[in-house]
Amino acid sequence: MSFLHSYRHLFSVLTRRTRNFSHISTRCKAWIETKPSHEKIVLKQFIKCIEETKSNRKTFSTSCTTCSTENAGDGQKTSENQPISFTDRSHLCGCLTTADVGQSVKLCGWVDRVSKLFLKLYDWTGRVQITVPPDMVKMVMSLDRESVVEVKGIVMMRPDSQKRAAVGSGEVEILPSEIKVLNTCNSLMPFHPTCISYQKVTSDVRMEHRYLDIRSVQMQRILRLRSSFIMKAREFLCNNHGFVDVETPTLFRKTPGGAKEFLVPTRRQGRFYSLPQSPQQFKQLLMIGGVDRYFQIARCYRDEAQRPNRQPEFTQLDIEMAFTSQTHIMSLIERLLHHCWPRGAGTLPDTFPVMKYEQALREYGTDKPDTRFDMKLQDISDVMSDCGVVRLASAETVIALRIPEGQKYFSNKELDTLCKPVSDDDKTEIITAKISSADDWKSSISKHLKSSCRDIINKKLQLEPGDILLLCHGAGHFPFEVLGKKRLMTANHLEQKGQAIRNSSDNNIFWVVDFPLFLPKEDESGKLIPGLVESAHHPFTAPIEDDLDLVYSDPNKVRSQHYDLVLNGNEIGGGSVRIHNAKLQKYVLSEILKEDTSELSHLLSALDMGCPPHAGIALGLDRLFAILSGVNNIKDVIAFPKSFMGSCPMSKAPSKLSESDLSLYHLTLKS
Repeated sequence: MSFLHSYRHLFSVLTRRTRNFSHISTRCKAWIETKPSHEKIVLKQFIKCIEETKSNRKTFSTSCTTCSTENAGDGQKTSENQPISFTDRSHLCGCLTTADVGQSVKLCGWVDRVSKLFLKLYDWTGRVQITVPPDMVKMVMSLDRESVVEVKGIVMMRPDSQKRAAVGSGEVEILPSEIKVLNTCNSLMPFHPTCISYQKVTSDVRMEHRYLDIRSVQMQRILRLRSSFIMKAREFLCNNHGFVDVETPTLFRKTPGGAKEFLVPTRRQGRFYSLPQSPQQFKQLLMIGGVDRYFQIARCYRDEAQRPNRQPEFTQLDIEMAFTSQTHIMSLIERLLHHCWPRGAGTLPDTFPVMKYEQALREYGTDKPDTRFDMKLQDISDVMSDCGVVRLASAETVIALRIPEGQKYFSNKELDTLCKPVSDDDKTEIITAKISSADDWKSSISKHLKSSCRDIINKKLQLEPGDILLLCHGAGHFPFEVLGKKRLMTANHLEQKGQAIRNSSDNNIFWVVDFPLFLPKEDESGKLIPGLVESAHHPFTAPIEDDLDLVYSDPNKVRSQHYDLVLNGNEIGGGSVRIHNAKLQKYVLSEILKEDTSELSHLLSALDMGCPPHAGIALGLDRLFAILSGVNNIKDVIAFPKSFMGSCPMSKAPSKLSESDLSLYHLTLKS
């Protein structure tokens, strides 16, 4: 096969000298007539590659083979030049096809499994079968799984009985001339990422040995999905719409309000940096500085209480624009997602629907509703004012939730579990009723409930025999929030029972708008602090212009120019029009939120120096990729995530400091 390598060198020289693919192709076709038949085949392959490159306007690769691989995020077959440049291998394991038969190849990868007949080699593209010659059996059988090897050989067609057309490289095998061990592997591995039993490996073990977990097909697919999506986002923003990618500092100062921040001690006694929750202030300062189209793939940090689906550090696509509006930002994000959305991940509507915050809370009990199933909440407070049941008649709010045919799927014990209070300090009560007929409710309130009231509820909720009715009463918005959580728990329970409630392929994406600008302030335990309010999102959000006077007279009634993007019950982004008036910003901070404005003097000063109107948004990439990848926890889409407790099982961070290190940063530990 030496003539093959000679031709590769020749075409390499040609492509360095000219980009005229037609000229190269013409010369190749002229040479065909002067070559033996076995060399004609090779030349024809080069000509085909050149013509494809010409039509696709791609840079010609000196490797004549193409890689038919499955795009990790797209789920579609594509024909692309293999990413092997600047490496010692000629092909990737999962990219060999029948067109490569007869070629000499060099493959590198990890040993999947071995036998006296075959060696299975894999990399991120898939597996390839190596036929073991008799003189190599002893060496191959000595290899441990996951050892790193290099294989040189000839591509051969597999016997028909062994062909796996649906699998990458499944129709061919390699007859090796050399197998070189690049590195061995400890035989006592905690798990094998390509083994069927991998799915049974606990999350803790996978996190402790994350470098092995990353070799798995699932993790490779997810990480390449991330890379592809972010690349397309950069292309859309920078190349198509003139945005500027600006890196903002991660060492900043403590910011009033919002989530808790991580503090970084310095050698200057009593002085601390703070890791930013987001680049919020910096991107507003960039607008003032005339960088009127900014974006960044930003790392953010929040020292929040441990939650199962949160990470102390996370990634967001951060965007800010000057001289724009809420409508423009929303349109930009819709076009951005259309541009980046992976094939095979379902379709998106041309224009995303819009739902008001008040509607979301009243119908679904949350500002990020999952609208893939109906089961809406019903406010029946007016009906219950004269119902005959004292605790319901005297309640400020009574909300109802109908579970169609619920008696089929809920035992008494399961129903009791569903209706348990959501917290120790619950402000609501849930009453259940099993509907046997229109006149027969099995419930603790049946004896006292007026028939006229029952008839109205039957009609309003369209109750049928076999249904279960949940009634939640309490003050203000609490009954809505409680039943909103029960609604999701009900859907999960019904799906566990085999009912098709939500279609995983649906993309119910929409905007939620008209949020309140301020909410009653709560302490760390969740109890309300009388007389104090806090920002519903952050203190830099502008009020709706029609509500501007209410900022000074009745802040609790002010609506904000904030907008959240919700996908299948998950908030994947949020943004707002910002306050660009220094006086209004100072009033909000000092008079309404009771914050010390000295910590934001730099921003207030900047706002007073010709700040343009501006707005922005941040998309939570980790949560978005979790949805696109079909996983439930965002740690499964992060290369090196933290545990539930905020620690790294692999490196054991956070770690202790020595006395000398503590002294260097003027720190002492309390006993």
